[in-house]
Amino acid sequence: MSISPFFLDLRSAYQSEMDDLRFDSEGRDVLRQRLAEKRKEIGFLLQMMELSPEMVAVIFHQGFDFKLPAVLDHLLSHEADEFPEWREVAQGLELAPWAQDLAQLVLKAPGGEWFLTLAAGLEYMHGKPGLAPAAQNDDEFDDEDDADADDSGDDGLELSNSDEDGDQNSNDKARREAGADWLAAQGFDRKD
Repeated sequence: MSISPFFLDLRSAYQSEMDDLRFDSEGRDVLRQRLAEKRKEIGFLLQMMELSPEMVAVIFHQGFDFKLPAVLDHLLSHEADEFPEWREVAQGLELAPWAQDLAQLVLKAPGGEWFLTLAAGLEYMHGKPGLAPAAQNDDEFDDEDDADADDSGDDGLELSNSDEDGDQNSNDKARREAGADWLAAQGFDRKD
């Protein structure tokens, strides 16, 4: 399986967003509550789909059931401007009832099909064994998925990132700095 640089870059941003939502200041796991709150803000979030798609895509966490992994594997090999159409991607998955309602709202917005395609790709990467960070476990959401997971850790994953390690690290650093600048402009303190 080959993953485009676009999805590689957004994967870490998506994971960071999930991590930020997961715990409150006292260390309690509040992911479920925070996701429910974010889902209620769909009207506002629609305005952010293009600017910060990873921050909006989390509202679909645990909302996709991936029936045809090959369709999603194929999606992950594409850059942002080369995505297959949403209807093609939708054939490889099912949306949970609550996610269907959100998807209908998203589809009415400009760029909605592109965004849903992106959200499906990010969520697929987040939950795919061998791609999901080992430290995270969404036990409160898991069904029978763990029984089907391949624990071998070797899924033949081939990353198609042609950047050298130094270039990738500088890209990651620039992305983190841009994010920190944006948060500072919104009134948040820097973590430096």
